[in-house]
Amino acid sequence: MALADPAGCAKGGEDNNPFPDIIELNVGGQVYITRHPTLVSVPGSLLWEMFTQKNVRSLARDSKGRFFVDRDGFLFRYILDYMRDRQLVLPEHFPERGRLQREAEYFMLPELVKLLAPKLSEQNSLGDDPCQSDPEELSPGADTARSLTSAAAALPSAVSGGPGGASAAGAEGRRAGFITIGYRGSYTLGRDSQTDAKFRRVARIMVCGKTSLAKEVFGDTLNESRDPDRPPERYTSRYYLKFTFLEQAFDKLADAGFHMVACNSTGTCAFAHEQTDDRIWTSYTEYVFYRE
Repeated sequence: MALADPAGCAKGGEDNNPFPDIIELNVGGQVYITRHPTLVSVPGSLLWEMFTQKNVRSLARDSKGRFFVDRDGFLFRYILDYMRDRQLVLPEHFPERGRLQREAEYFMLPELVKLLAPKLSEQNSLGDDPCQSDPEELSPGADTARSLTSAAAALPSAVSGGPGGASAAGAEGRRAGFITIGYRGSYTLGRDSQTDAKFRRVARIMVCGKTSLAKEVFGDTLNESRDPDRPPERYTSRYYLKFTFLEQAFDKLADAGFHMVACNSTGTCAFAHEQTDDRIWTSYTEYVFYRE
């Protein structure tokens, strides 16, 4: 008596088909159960080539006998959905469209690649990689506004005739806006209410606001590695400064014509040791600056 196939639950109707009708897949550690006709529904695709061959033993399997595919298990759900009904349905503000297009190319699904390519191309032309927390859509006049911003930024450097002329041109090119900077700090308070000498200084100063304003104020001291290639007219909350002195940040904002209009702080307290009265205070503070 023949042993049951561990990769499926039922045999197909065709005698020449070595695959069961119900197939279990292990894709990058994620288990999927689907029908054999679904996997071969797109002729010429990688899955079609895998599951129409006669030599079943040539396909990789995991320890439980499931067919194994070494790809992104999370994104494969969209590949399988497309093969079921030939439609692309993604969540709103889907952040991994580029990676999904790469998976579609790997699985040799040209129609799915075309469905993914237009929006990806549009995003790349804007030089922006949107994230889930940034649903902002560019308006039709965004390109025009960006061009005006570039021209305004270039105006001070194009004016010659001494510091006075450059300063006047820079003042004319300045625009109103808000910049928020925030930092997190902590210190230990002992029995004598004296701050510990090992006060932990600020590790990072965060910058929130319009990209063009942040770059204007902080220049080369602005670290953009967490949100690269952000267009000038878009907002970000992921920049931070390369230095850790608040006074230095305040000086740069003051030099650019900004004034502090608000601030807020929150703090939490925890005991450092159960046997002592030492307490660790952690605080987060934000300062809001505005330029008219």
